[in-house]
Amino acid sequence: MRMTLRKILKIAALLCAATSVHATTLERLSLDQLAAAADATARVRCSSAQSRWENGQIWTVTSFDVLETMKGTLPARITVRLPGGRVGHFTAIVDGTPKFNAAEEVVVFLERIPGGLKVEPAPGGGFSVAAWVEGTFRIRHDPHTGVETVTQDSSNFAVFETATRTFHTEGIRRMPMQQFRERVATALTRAQEKSR
Repeated sequence: MRMTLRKILKIAALLCAATSVHATTLERLSLDQLAAAADATARVRCSSAQSRWENGQIWTVTSFDVLETMKGTLPARITVRLPGGRVGHFTAIVDGTPKFNAAEEVVVFLERIPGGLKVEPAPGGGFSVAAWVEGTFRIRHDPHTGVETVTQDSSNFAVFETATRTFHTEGIRRMPMQQFRERVATALTRAQEKSR
């Protein structure tokens, strides 16, 4: 069977219409905005991460031990549910979602998943990370100086700036942990004052 160019273009158009492509666009949030939006903020250590199929999509549920709570009330262990992951030979990549490794320490700004708090081993997890890479701060320990620093995941991810309508890679990079704690405390205080 010989196909004309017109038929080929029709088939290509149908295939393109049937395929949905989604890109991740994050709007830049300040530390004050993150503090106000989060239900809880904590320094946590990743204990495990497991990906699984849910309703035809791959989700990753990560368990964390809570080391320090900066906002909210949290149990000793929480679970965080985010889209994407790897199950068998299938991988779903969602740009802008943080990925965590066992024993890694991070500060996360958390938002409750509707339906209330669920803790391990309940399926689904009780939290998501507010603003994904923007609400994730990696902790690094310098073995020579003993200084801990914090780097925001979004400092390596292009985020949309509404004022200029452009994309930028900005964020907190290698900030000393004590200075970061002070900035978070100030942001949380301002968020409380605005909510009154």
